[in-house]
Amino acid sequence: MAFLDMLSAGRKRRKIPIFPLGTVLFPGSILPLRIFEVRYMDMAKACLKEKSPFGVCLIREGQEVGAPAVPQEVGCLARIAECDMEELGILKVKAEGLARFRIVATEVVAAGLVVAEIEDTMPEARVTEAPGLAECAEFLRKVLVAIGDERFVPPFDFEDATWVSFRLAEILPLRIDVKQKLLELTDGTLRIAILHKFMQQQRLLP
Repeated sequence: MAFLDMLSAGRKRRKIPIFPLGTVLFPGSILPLRIFEVRYMDMAKACLKEKSPFGVCLIREGQEVGAPAVPQEVGCLARIAECDMEELGILKVKAEGLARFRIVATEVVAAGLVVAEIEDTMPEARVTEAPGLAECAEFLRKVLVAIGDERFVPPFDFEDATWVSFRLAEILPLRIDVKQKLLELTDGTLRIAILHKFMQQQRLLP
């Protein structure tokens, strides 16, 4: 058995609908969506009825609208926390980022919806001591005072390298491919070190 196969052996697999987007969703973040395509309206209705999640993946090939896009392999589960239809034919949704997953296989079903067989990514261990964590956490506290904390799901854990690094990865002006790589990392200590170095280079830290 190959090493990667050994790592994934025993992990529960399931099928979920995929919403390919031009953005990266991180666990613990809130993503506002305006849904108007029939395939995603039907998906949202089914998720609400069944209280089930869907997957948000950055687009690897294609566009958000039109023909089914090819998603990146690693994405984030999302649940619909709020929804409203203020305009006819447009569903406004607030989706909460849950856990990360890896796509094993995909298929396109009726109306062009991408459905994927996925396996969950193991959650990262809580890390409270990591180089640069204290400075990054203090920077994040100040930023949230300025921009508000409504875009993140409580509880807030400024002492955890994983939580802080996910929040910074979302709000910092990083290229979208860099955000994807940070989502794919499974080491909070390494992620916080990368972001700490970036903020030093950008003179965002003293």
